[in-house]
Amino acid sequence: MAQPEQPQIYLLTPPEIELGRFPDLLARVFDAHEVACLRLALSTRDEDVLARAADACREVAHARDIAVVIDTHMVLAERLGLDGVHLPDGARNVRAARKALGADAVVGAFCGASRHQGMSAGEAGADYIAFGPVGETALGDGTRAARDLFEWWSQMIELPVVAEGALDVALVRELAPVTDFFAISAEIWDTDDPAAALGRLKAAMR
Repeated sequence: MAQPEQPQIYLLTPPEIELGRFPDLLARVFDAHEVACLRLALSTRDEDVLARAADACREVAHARDIAVVIDTHMVLAERLGLDGVHLPDGARNVRAARKALGADAVVGAFCGASRHQGMSAGEAGADYIAFGPVGETALGDGTRAARDLFEWWSQMIELPVVAEGALDVALVRELAPVTDFFAISAEIWDTDDPAAALGRLKAAMR
């Protein structure tokens, strides 16, 4: 029987970035490791700040044929020449995003640990479903997306699934057989050497 393909890396920006140095750091990570997609996951709602960050990150990513999506802001996705949007609220806005951005845009939905939300988002036209957090974190209500959710999804549903939230080497190793993508952010950006940290996580995916 053929080995399942290794999961791909879906990189998130930190919530705040320094435009003077982050694009170079991002380029170093991209050049060290194959990345499938970049999500602009900034905490600010300031459209000017988002636009400048998007321009800088898009330039680095698109030069390497890496798709760029933005968290939440479907209007900005189109205006800034990005590849799509990541929706943090399950199935609620998937149909509207698909209608606004068109058939070719990437529309993803974060569905917590809810199989029902994931299926609803898929039916509404999402390109991928993200479940999480998979690790221990104070974010959200603390409900973790367990391995059996990913296992069920990978067996029953063809839509790609993303594991995210408080990942570590052990969790990556555990989930690698049952997920298509790992969404990685603080796990590498909070270290002294993001490229090396991503390398350690990537090694656990094999």
